[in-house]
Amino acid sequence: MPNFIIKTHQKNAIYKGNQIYILNKGMNSGKPQKEPFTNSYVILFQNEEDAETVYWLAYSLWKAKFWHHSLFGSVIPFLRIADFKKDFISKVNEMLQEHELHKKQIQALRLLEQKEDQFQKNIVLINEIRSVILSNYCKK
Repeated sequence: MPNFIIKTHQKNAIYKGNQIYILNKGMNSGKPQKEPFTNSYVILFQNEEDAETVYWLAYSLWKAKFWHHSLFGSVIPFLRIADFKKDFISKVNEMLQEHELHKKQIQALRLLEQKEDQFQKNIVLINEIRSVILSNYCKK
């Protein structure tokens, strides 16, 4: 089981070692990232492998909209750290019970993420080509 510490990220804080950040405000609360968000929690790890494992678990929970039931507030919803810690730790322990299944799912998620990035780049290229064709067509 990964060993980690969860705390509120401070704007100018510098953390040693490995960490991931979890967005805590808005409808994307629970979104993990390797770079800090303005409103986020930081999860600190002893090693890179644990950070990578927990990143993909957090990513899975965020994509499944797991945190939506825990959001508070009417204008800008937010995720309380006590609720996040309690639910996140129990979910990580539950999800890691089947370690081989977890490895396969992480591999599939990484592949999907790569494909999604490739498709986004292709869409940008298609839009650029369309723009060039239309500008050349309209100049004639």
